[in-house]
Amino acid sequence: MHGMSADTSLSACADRALDAFRTLCGAQVLPGMSGADLLAERAALDATGADSCRLLPSADGVVGLNLPRQEDWELVPAWLQLAGPEVLENGDWDSLRGLLARLPTATLVERGRLLGLAVVDATRLPGEPCDWLQVAHRGPAAPPNRAPRVVDLSSLWAGPLCSRLWLAAGAEVIKVESTRRPDGARNGSAEFFRRLNQGKQEASLELHTKAGREQLRELIRGADIVLEASRPRALRQMGIIAEDMIDAQPGLTWLGISGYGRAEPEANWIAYGDDAAIAAGLSAAHHARTGRWEIVGDAIADPLTGLHAALAGWRAWRDGGGQLLDIALERTVRHCLAGSAS
Repeated sequence: MHGMSADTSLSACADRALDAFRTLCGAQVLPGMSGADLLAERAALDATGADSCRLLPSADGVVGLNLPRQEDWELVPAWLQLAGPEVLENGDWDSLRGLLARLPTATLVERGRLLGLAVVDATRLPGEPCDWLQVAHRGPAAPPNRAPRVVDLSSLWAGPLCSRLWLAAGAEVIKVESTRRPDGARNGSAEFFRRLNQGKQEASLELHTKAGREQLRELIRGADIVLEASRPRALRQMGIIAEDMIDAQPGLTWLGISGYGRAEPEANWIAYGDDAAIAAGLSAAHHARTGRWEIVGDAIADPLTGLHAALAGWRAWRDGGGQLLDIALERTVRHCLAGSAS
């Protein structure tokens, strides 16, 4: 099953993060809404919801598998090392279920991660409390002298929610999209996309060209905060190195949201909101309590991480910046499940 209400500990964690952000910026951001409301906002607007993530039995356990794109389904034959007629159509979960039951979890996870698939061991219970926020690099600080200008390179939910909160707190936000690969959230609920992005300036850049990449560098040079939500290698492959730009630009706050953090090998693992929460132990904890294997919430790692990222980024900017903040979807859910204060 999918789309159950958020765990009460996660709702409370979301409320604490939003309350802390409102206190920090001294404004009643998104009045009338709680953190828990933000966890359920997409599902409330789109009853059909996304259905790309499933919990499926393996030969020795249960895996969480998220296949949101056509290209993910096209990788399945290579992942399972199929031959001949065993080629799956997009959405053929029944056939996939039978094929996964032949292989052990460790094999499925290892092969999947090498191919860039979001697959995780669902049986791992939440671990010890962890630091949801890590500082990956420090450069020169500079006290802020204006409301922050944000260059938002993120897409989907976690990053756009973060910059939505900053916008409501008084920031100027420039939403940057690639002409070849615009924000995938545009393909979902139009009203949800509007709520996340209304009021932001938009810049559509040809990032596959040298000129487009230089335009991006110029935007970053004028920024106080940079927000990205892709695997770290994505920008590095374009020659945009966060650490170098922080060193060259006193006061720059750079916030990177990823599935599992910036350290190797986790930096190369792909993740989305549902599978990151499963990896953090949410479904296993739910199974331990109820005896049922279910996906809890709607891509719940995304809004939880967006709320915490907004708090961390605003605090770093107010403290003078010069930091590369590393925030991971999986770590954020694990932190909230542990009941730690935000």
